[in-house]
Amino acid sequence: MNKLGKNKTNAARLLEQAGISYETYEYEPDENNLSGEHVAAQIGIPPAQVFKTLVARGKEEIYVFCIPVKEELNLKKAAQVTGEKKIEMVHQKDLLGLTGYIRGGCSPIGMKKKYPTFMDETAQLFDTVTVSAGVRGLQLEADPVSLMKFVQGIFADLTD
Repeated sequence: MNKLGKNKTNAARLLEQAGISYETYEYEPDENNLSGEHVAAQIGIPPAQVFKTLVARGKEEIYVFCIPVKEELNLKKAAQVTGEKKIEMVHQKDLLGLTGYIRGGCSPIGMKKKYPTFMDETAQLFDTVTVSAGVRGLQLEADPVSLMKFVQGIFADLTD
């Protein structure tokens, strides 16, 4: 487990409390380029192993989707796995109020409320994947199965 000292995020603390091993990667966030591909290049991890966290809304529920940074969420597949007729992305201005996180720093771990969480099934191809640690400039690397167990998430086909 990585000790972040005073820079430890809530997401890192929660994983540590649960006994889930993780590593962290710091990078210099670029406010003009918050893309996950930029993050992957900064931390030196293949983009297929760097997952972005997306928040979407169904008719009554909020959902969290983690997909590889180079991919796009297939909204039809997302609706299918959630049992919704239609899924749409949450507006960026609503992200902080719903999750406690800002764009570029949204982690599936430690959101304000517990939302149904799904991770693209390709994560299972890797021993570890990275997700945001909850702030811009910091990624958490952990075993995807342990991450999904912790957030009570489900692996699913979410991209094209």
